Amino acid sequence: MKQRILIVGAGFGGMWSALSAARLLDQHGRDDVEVAVLAPQAELRIRPRFYEPDVHKMVAPLGELFDAVGVSFVQGSAERIDVEGKRVGYRNAHGQFAELGYDRLILATGSQVVRPALAGVEHAFDVDQLEEAVRLERHIQNLAERPASNSRNTVIVAGGGFTGIEAAAEMPARLRAALGEGADVRVIVVDRGSEIGAALGEGPRGAIAEASAELGLEWRLNSAVASVDTRGVTLASGERIDADTVVWTVGVRASSLTEQVPAERDGQGRLHVDANLQVPGFGGLFATGDVAKAACDDEGNHALMSCQHAIALGRSAGNNAAASLLGVEPIPYSQPKYVTCLDLGAWGAVFTEGWDRQIKFERQEGKAIKQQINGFWIYPPAADRAVALAAADPLIPVVA
Repeated sequence: MKQRILIVGAGFGGMWSALSAARLLDQHGRDDVEVAVLAPQAELRIRPRFYEPDVHKMVAPLGELFDAVGVSFVQGSAERIDVEGKRVGYRNAHGQFAELGYDRLILATGSQVVRPALAGVEHAFDVDQLEEAVRLERHIQNLAERPASNSRNTVIVAGGGFTGIEAAAEMPARLRAALGEGADVRVIVVDRGSEIGAALGEGPRGAIAEASAELGLEWRLNSAVASVDTRGVTLASGERIDADTVVWTVGVRASSLTEQVPAERDGQGRLHVDANLQVPGFGGLFATGDVAKAACDDEGNHALMSCQHAIALGRSAGNNAAASLLGVEPIPYSQPKYVTCLDLGAWGAVFTEGWDRQIKFERQEGKAIKQQINGFWIYPPAADRAVALAAADPLIPVVA
């Protein structure tokens, strides 16, 4: 009977884990180990682009790619992890419960935006999952059918972090595309920070403020949303802002499946892992992507919940899970280079390097890099066996 490396999740961490595991098995001529991916869909959802229009197009099919490299796909949603019995329980496409055994498990189930216990928060949209981003897009497109009003033309973005800024910066153009180029639109960012772009540090803060001024973005600083309803929000200060559209971007937490592993987790629910991305104390269990608290250098920096880190984490986790089965040396995860490229809508983008986010390119130079990242670099490799396996080398640096 074949041994099995089971990967739960087909996001950036899961897809690259599958390709990297298949790569190492191929290098050692081993066809007695199955690499299987369990996920609701055989597709990579390009989550970093969900703030853009035409979001329904932000998916990349994985079926042909998996076939090309010999990865099995099992359609279903994981519900139960039995680390002692080495089994994963899941609900298949027909709603039936089934189980899969494994010899090595890579947990790559990602993260979700946190919806706090806030009055009316269910009325807010988000750009976290594809279905929600599509719902927001349809809502924006349908705004033109409503009577003209300040409320119709206003969008509130709760949260001034990376996702909130990108969503807000793109929103004036999205609103005018729906309401007409001459529409008087209003986009307001509600943020707890004391300065515009405070969450991103000193480096890009000036560029964010400059772009906000040019785009007409308003910021409510030192503020928080106290409640949401169908016609707007009430802030903690008591201020009322009428808006037909509220977008929630505050806080992200690792998949709740991590809670079924009796191991150490951080404040975001991520499992602590060693240098090989194995969960200490659990032989054969690896975590990657947004569910892994992983040190990416020797300076005390840890991987963030981003595709930039998930790609490299996936390549490492897949390689090392396969290495542990084959009895060969693993390749410790290392990702000392850190960059960001923040999309600022019509203003352009700002590209930074280092954990202190030093600006290297901005405006249209930055935008050109962002378009390369969003349009090419983060997509899966071609469904060609040699090309795909070569792309899964854990020693390839990731800068996107």
